Amino acid sequence: MSETPRIELLRTQGTLWREAEGFTIENNVWIIGSDTEAIVIDAAHDAAEIAEAVGDRTVHGILLTHGHEDHVNAALETAAKLDAPLFLHAADDFLWREIHAEAESPIELTHGDIFTVAGVTLETRHTPGHTPGSVCFVARDHGFVFSGDTLFQGGPGATRWEYSNFGQIITSIEEQIFSLDGQTQVLPGHGDPTTVAAEQVQLKAYIERGW
Repeated sequence: MSETPRIELLRTQGTLWREAEGFTIENNVWIIGSDTEAIVIDAAHDAAEIAEAVGDRTVHGILLTHGHEDHVNAALETAAKLDAPLFLHAADDFLWREIHAEAESPIELTHGDIFTVAGVTLETRHTPGHTPGSVCFVARDHGFVFSGDTLFQGGPGATRWEYSNFGQIITSIEEQIFSLDGQTQVLPGHGDPTTVAAEQVQLKAYIERGW
């Protein structure tokens, strides 16, 4: 008999030093799995907290939604504690190098990559715009998507950097997230969850305000 999958939210807090020195930020770390196995989405700030939340479960991977400091700063320590591989889209390797200059790059994520845990299939979708290598992980059959910083409750992720692109993030959201069923739960990298339907009706407002 298969175990029932569950999603757990761990909110971790830390201080940024790369772009906004001394700025404190809270991140969502998502853990999906069962009593015996798990996958971790992002590795933010506190490896010890993440490892404690995972416990003695087998971790099949730590999937990084993008390469920004607050999503990868605890990645190496978390991977070591959990004895788990790291995955990141290669287009964000330059951001990984800013934080972990001497470390090996994570295993390359590509659009369409599939991960399975506790009977749940996660499909990788490349969603550039916030960063060149931003991705989301879609569990279509179970009705949720881990959206990283591509889409939040109330709008898309920031596009203020020279490597970001507002038009591109809007296209990513329309094609890769808004193509899902309206009741799909959107589980972001910061803040509270939302749904595809709740955000779809705001698309015109996103575009008009330009962020």
